[in-house]
Amino acid sequence: MPPNCIAPRPEENGEATVQGLTDMSETQGKPVLAFPVATSQPGLQLSMYSITLKFEEVVYKVKIEQTGQCLGSWSCKEKTILNGITGMVCPGEILAMLGPSGSGKTTLLSALGGRLSKTFSGKVIYNGQPFSGCIKRRTGFVAQDDVLYPHLTVWETLFFTALLRLPSSLTRDEKAEHVDRVIAELGLNRCTNSMIGGPLFRGISGGEKKRVSIGQEMLINPSLLLLDEPTSGLDSTTAHRIVTTIKRLASGGRTVVTTIHQPSSRIYHMFDKVVLLSEGSPLYYGPASSAMEYFSSVGFCTSMTVNPADLLLDLANGIPPDSQKETSEQEQKTVKEALISAYEKNISTKLKAELCNADSHSFEYTKSAAKNIKSSEQWCTSWWYQFTVLLQRGVRERRFESFNKLRIFQVISVAFLGGLLWWHTPKSHLQDRTALLFFFSVFWGFYPLYNAVFTFPQEKRMLIKERSSGMYRLSSYFMARNVGDLPLELALPTAFVFIIYWMGGLKPDPTTFILSLLVVLYSVLVAQGLGLAFGALLMNIKQATTLASVTTLVFLIAGGYYVQQIPPFIVWLKYLSYSYYCYKLLLGIQYTDDDYYECSEGVWCRVGDFPGIKAMGLNSLWIDVFVMGVMLVGYRLIAYMALHRVKLR
Repeated sequence: MPPNCIAPRPEENGEATVQGLTDMSETQGKPVLAFPVATSQPGLQLSMYSITLKFEEVVYKVKIEQTGQCLGSWSCKEKTILNGITGMVCPGEILAMLGPSGSGKTTLLSALGGRLSKTFSGKVIYNGQPFSGCIKRRTGFVAQDDVLYPHLTVWETLFFTALLRLPSSLTRDEKAEHVDRVIAELGLNRCTNSMIGGPLFRGISGGEKKRVSIGQEMLINPSLLLLDEPTSGLDSTTAHRIVTTIKRLASGGRTVVTTIHQPSSRIYHMFDKVVLLSEGSPLYYGPASSAMEYFSSVGFCTSMTVNPADLLLDLANGIPPDSQKETSEQEQKTVKEALISAYEKNISTKLKAELCNADSHSFEYTKSAAKNIKSSEQWCTSWWYQFTVLLQRGVRERRFESFNKLRIFQVISVAFLGGLLWWHTPKSHLQDRTALLFFFSVFWGFYPLYNAVFTFPQEKRMLIKERSSGMYRLSSYFMARNVGDLPLELALPTAFVFIIYWMGGLKPDPTTFILSLLVVLYSVLVAQGLGLAFGALLMNIKQATTLASVTTLVFLIAGGYYVQQIPPFIVWLKYLSYSYYCYKLLLGIQYTDDDYYECSEGVWCRVGDFPGIKAMGLNSLWIDVFVMGVMLVGYRLIAYMALHRVKLR
């Protein structure tokens, strides 16, 4: 075990006693676990694995564009976000990162959690090992922004998280018990059955949302807990309660790192270690209780009794203690330079030597730890289990959105209006009847496409958050999202066809009707796949809808109804249009080449000779079915591959 790290209390015979969340005070002078880690029942295990986190000389720079694009070093300027940050956090400790806005706290936290999108120099290791999938699944990360589904209740949000993140050795009822304990500990009983809420409707308060976000991470009994501004937007009492809960989590053997902007005095004294940052540079690292003494020793003492956090933040801003007047920029710069110099002289060298000494003692500990967690590299739940849970969650989340009255009214009203316009169209009016079939292919080629375009861009933040935590496989999410949308995607077009088909006076044959309905539903699934692909490729609603608009316009023109003789050099466009194949299949179901219609009074003409139908052709329908099948699979495959490209860090 590395020096200066207090080992978590070992449980006798490898077993721990179940402790409720509401009974987490110090028991007989020993720290107790905030959550049940194990029970005497076989199979009920939430294994506890301690993590010692070390970070050495972490440097992170970004390029700032000056003129045009950054094509070379001459046109870009580098800005240092983190400048040589070093430290260590042991199991049972809380490390707090303090500093003014823009000092690099969140960036450092992201680097420690393996979520920094770009590479950084330096070393971040967990028990002597680099970041891995195993560490990711044992890490709880609470972002500053609360990313939650608005239509789920507090209990549903936490319960689905428990189902996905807790091991399969726990039963559904046992996971529900964990949820109830977390709700009780975080003081969420009052809003248990309240919806989270969003921009379009009111839900729980901002402070309650923050507690729900923390609760999601507390559920998994994390070995490493990272929190970005967990007290932001909370009143002092609630903030103290949150930090008290975090302190108890740490006392159970967890490693806790948090950023915090301006803690109260009583919250500050709960921290074990503090890192003070100013414009990316460290000004202090060490015990929170020794910070005031250190700054006094380097010439920055105060004659007043103040909150240590206030003094530290003033110094990070370059404001000396007891300053009664406004400090100039030059004076602030001088103070910061003096503090950086003092850090290099008094802390940096000693800290590096301490970490170097810790490395020489950590090999045996790391080797045994790696052996204990070897089996945890696998997913804690099966693919099918993840799929079913995500499907249930998706249906519950979208139950109001999918079957809202406005969408139903929109489709039904269009169906009735279309039915009235094509009311019992005579067989002799072949032009009008083919127009009705083309309307089928157009409306149900474009309506589901535009709905599907919004799917992944709207869920991008949630997808990044949950996949960054190793909550589920991308494939299980993707399949659940596709299947979960089917009820609405198929129910509304079915009702639409039922209404307009019979009102329009199309061929009154049950087999023909069923085949026509199946073709329309087939087209709906293809169009939905294209919309998903557009959304996943661009991940931007405005760009995706613009591309969808251009595509639908091209497909409309090349669909075989408006332009029948397309020039050879651009004829390939119609073969890309699923509206073309849908229209052709609907024609082939309604008519054959040898059917006849009354082309003028007393004159009967062959349907196959009608210009619009002759240009389309009524043969080789199975080829059209196959091509649409390729589109159905291909579009979704493109969407799936595009989601793989979404950066999780």
